[in-house]
Amino acid sequence: MKVVTMGVHVLDVLVRPVEAIPEGQGATLVEDIRMTAAGTAGGTALTLARLGAAVRSAGAIGSDPTGDMLVQLLEAAGVDTRFLVRRTDTPTSASVLPIRPGGDRPSLHLLGANITYGPDDVPWDALAEATHLHLGGPELIGADTAARILSYAKEHGVTTSVDLLAPGELGAFEQIAAALPYVDHLLPNEDQVLGFTGEKDLVAGAKKLLDAGAGLVAVTRGGDGALLVTPRGTERVPAFAVDVVDTTGCGDAFSAGFVRGMGLGRTPYDSAVLGCAAAALVAQGLGSDHGDFDLAAADAFAATHKPRE
Repeated sequence: MKVVTMGVHVLDVLVRPVEAIPEGQGATLVEDIRMTAAGTAGGTALTLARLGAAVRSAGAIGSDPTGDMLVQLLEAAGVDTRFLVRRTDTPTSASVLPIRPGGDRPSLHLLGANITYGPDDVPWDALAEATHLHLGGPELIGADTAARILSYAKEHGVTTSVDLLAPGELGAFEQIAAALPYVDHLLPNEDQVLGFTGEKDLVAGAKKLLDAGAGLVAVTRGGDGALLVTPRGTERVPAFAVDVVDTTGCGDAFSAGFVRGMGLGRTPYDSAVLGCAAAALVAQGLGSDHGDFDLAAADAFAATHKPRE
């Protein structure tokens, strides 16, 4: 399986545990501070590489030490970074994530170079050679640009998947509508489905996305697992019961597991199970790259661990 993960690349700085930010010049001791590659393209690339896919990542980052670190972390995970373009006038996107004891994490985020990516940056030949394109954060580059990239992929026989970045409250249907006819697998979270479609019911929102052209919608729901919505109906896929340390990167890990499963010819349900297993493995530590697992280990985890009730 040859995958191009295109779009949002972020360097995460994670601090754990953080119960409160000290006032003024105050300080507090923490247990761990880590930096990881992340984003709806970068984080997904990490887990896809672990699950045995050949991954090339494409996006825009800065020519700064933050970008150097991001490239180093991706390459250490086995991701081909030659198609990451380096900007000289815009910094690399980054987030500072204070992780609460229960695993929740507010975000301090710098958009950076991600929003500068455009058609002139796309490695069109490499895209045509891929078997799968995963586009993360199409709303940042515009629906028309995303549609052009995705339609090119489809014209060359490449399967496509899309994950959204913006929180649902900032989403609007016109931000993604033009791209949906070229999306085989849409992988948003529950909040995004409701926010981008304007619907109050999750299934109704997912069906609106299907009616606009998406092949299927696999909605992540945190501890409630995932909801698969296809023209044939809906299926609920439970999450696995684990002790959650940090939820950072769990959505990206689910996307990677789902994409890898579909690439292996598994059913959407079984692919979602692999996605839930990858997310559960990542959730047990700090950051998008937590865990030392491969496809066999993820499958073994899914076969031996209980789903959350």
